[in-house]
Amino acid sequence: MLDQLNRVNLLFDIYGSLLTERQQEALHFYFSENYSLAEIAAEYKISRQAVYDLIQRALESMENLEKKLGLYKLFNEQQDLLTEADALLLQTELKERDLKRLKEIIAALRSSNEN
Repeated sequence: MLDQLNRVNLLFDIYGSLLTERQQEALHFYFSENYSLAEIAAEYKISRQAVYDLIQRALESMENLEKKLGLYKLFNEQQDLLTEADALLLQTELKERDLKRLKEIIAALRSSNEN
């Protein structure tokens, strides 16, 4: 559940500006402010079902954008590489293979940013 919430929040950070203003607001109320469907419905003067549909369409839009653009996946891959590099740098003594791996990580990060 928490992983899904983190995914939604990160997708919103990446793709939120591409949603309609109403979709942005509904997602913000629901996921950031913890409003219930009923509270959002009262705010917009629509049914809870309409709010649910609005949120589902917004989530679907972000998932479709992710399938096409892959920015969430790229971000996670870069974070994994940076975590690995950080762990290597925390070692008191770097071995030759560690330096080689750091160079590979740097090359992979540069390559992913060029695409």
